[in-house]
Amino acid sequence: MLEAKNISKSYPTPRGPLPILNNVTLSLAAGDAISIIGPSGTGKSTLLYILGALEPPTSGEVTLDGRDPFTLSEKDVSAFRNQEVGFVFQDHCLLPQCTVLENVLIPTLVGREKSEERAKQLLDQVGLSHRLDHRPAELSGGEKQRVAIARAMIRGPKLLLCDEPTGNLDRHTAAQVADVLVEMNRASKNILILVTHSAELAGRCPKVFELVEGQLVAK
Repeated sequence: MLEAKNISKSYPTPRGPLPILNNVTLSLAAGDAISIIGPSGTGKSTLLYILGALEPPTSGEVTLDGRDPFTLSEKDVSAFRNQEVGFVFQDHCLLPQCTVLENVLIPTLVGREKSEERAKQLLDQVGLSHRLDHRPAELSGGEKQRVAIARAMIRGPKLLLCDEPTGNLDRHTAAQVADVLVEMNRASKNILILVTHSAELAGRCPKVFELVEGQLVAK
């Protein structure tokens, strides 16, 4: 269960605090999938980073299965992100010197766990079992994003956060990536949150929200 209660965020400026989020409240259970739309600069990514424990809120509380990551030590909050949260960004952020398989395994290096078989299974799920030894430069844009999704899922996260995951892709390739995300959510029963400008991608989720003046509004 993901609970966000009265999340507000503002940034200091020479003219005083600049409010971005205003008392956002959200409750999601395992298996839920939602999308968040809205123009650039409305705070979509900021909200995603707070929910993923990358950035603290100015006020409010976030808990994932009862744990508030912002009460943890720096070391423990890093472990929390690594184990409980998966991230997929607009830029795939793959390491160019590593193979596809090695890129997927990167989140497991901290715990030194043996996850090669799971990585191969995930790459098979995203249709890239034939690309294990290839490097990012040899992949298409859609293939790179599918590798990024497999990497985000390698630790079996309870929460998968996607920030414009199809923003750099053409319509056909974007649809393929969207299919992978939806199927991963169904198979894993994790919580999926998609931030997107694409109405088509947003519509793939059962629930769609828009950020309006710092608040989440159900569409």
